[in-house]
Amino acid sequence: MTTGCEQCGARAVGEPLPRPANELPSYGRSLVLSVAGSLTVLVFVTQTIIALFQRGFRSFGFWTVVAAGETASWRLRWISIPVMFVVLWAGLKLYRSIKDQPERFCGLKYARRGLVASATVGLLIATLIGITVPARLRQRDDAASAAVAARGYTIALLYARYFKAFKTLPDQATAREDFAKLPDPDGWVSAALKDYDSAGYQPRAEIAAVSGPKRRRVAIRNAAYNPDDDTTPTGLAFTNYEHRLPGDDKILGTEDDWIVRDGVVSRVADLPGEKNRPATTGVIKP
Repeated sequence: MTTGCEQCGARAVGEPLPRPANELPSYGRSLVLSVAGSLTVLVFVTQTIIALFQRGFRSFGFWTVVAAGETASWRLRWISIPVMFVVLWAGLKLYRSIKDQPERFCGLKYARRGLVASATVGLLIATLIGITVPARLRQRDDAASAAVAARGYTIALLYARYFKAFKTLPDQATAREDFAKLPDPDGWVSAALKDYDSAGYQPRAEIAAVSGPKRRRVAIRNAAYNPDDDTTPTGLAFTNYEHRLPGDDKILGTEDDWIVRDGVVSRVADLPGEKNRPATTGVIKP
């Protein structure tokens, strides 16, 4: 005996529509997932091969392929990762519809393979990016350190040229104007002075020998004898210097500063006793 619903052909809410007897199951949704997975794998493999060729095949092995995969992952990060989320989200919905309605859709095995391929490539890209983040951060720090060190060596060369020309070092108060007096046929001095800041510069001079059981030289900094007069005493020749440069924080007097001392460029953190010594700017007065 049939119920009223069965007699009138009505169906329960949520019940899938019955497939007509002459309608074949559709491969469309499984084909979409298969193509999406294949394209994802193809794009990643292609970028990896391009990275291998760019490396020149100097040595071919497992770690060479891993390095090429890391390069490919970083190149695809802004495109692949958002696309992966969209593909996986839409792919899961399509896969569930195929699984829940086998009478209307077929090719579940191919759909599963495409979905797994997309998920695997996405996970691989995320992993390769993740394991290279520490190395990338170290490379960024090294690049920043190299930039500061290059400025330090430029300053050291500037002081060396000035000392060679005038047999003394410039006064702290007039350093920029004094450096501008150097011969500059190739424009190098002008270029060096663009980023020059005399705030961290301190010249010194050895002007006397102290008598006693042990004779020693006394190094005197640029000190003004008159508290209201910052000019250099007449006849005082500066022979040594120290120039402090700010580090990544661009603030002078912190632990990441660099020091150029008589042509030697060093980090403050690498010098014993310098880490806690405050940077002195301006002319020291007695």
